[in-house]
Amino acid sequence: MLRHYYISDDLDDLEAIENELESKGFSKPQIHVLSEKDAEVEKHHLHAIEAVLKQDVVHSTEIGAVFGAIGAAIILAVAYFLGWTETAAGWLPFVFLAVVVLGFCTWEGGLIGIQVPNYQFKRFQKLLKQGKHVLFVDLDAEQEAIVNEVVKHHPRLKHAGTGEATPGWVVKGQDKFQRFMKTMP
Repeated sequence: MLRHYYISDDLDDLEAIENELESKGFSKPQIHVLSEKDAEVEKHHLHAIEAVLKQDVVHSTEIGAVFGAIGAAIILAVAYFLGWTETAAGWLPFVFLAVVVLGFCTWEGGLIGIQVPNYQFKRFQKLLKQGKHVLFVDLDAEQEAIVNEVVKHHPRLKHAGTGEATPGWVVKGQDKFQRFMKTMP
């Protein structure tokens, strides 16, 4: 999947675009609006970004986990090559220390991520502060023509590039979950 970003200052226009895309087969999890005005986005019934995803929590936690795994591997390697595992204590204290280092680095990565904007949205921070809104659409290659056709009818919408999209299986899973929740009593 590929993600297309568009900039607009008109939530009414974005609502119309979202409705058009949905009528042409796009699902809600494929269409998002990033804005500093969450209450206005909600009033227009647009699919907003969850607050936690506006920050870089997930990405930074993953980076922290990588550093933690490297640290844990170094601890275990040093303990093994220096023969410390041959003592009466054996592997247990070193495995415990490795797990603690992995957990701490992962946790610390998440804490750092809470404080910074999502790495995918950093380029839009200045525009968001100016009151603009970012529409992004995750699409398959065969859906690109549909998006281009819809966007053509909205001249105030400015294309702002492409980026990494949510994996297709996640979007399909979110769509199935939403359908399931609507059919439940």
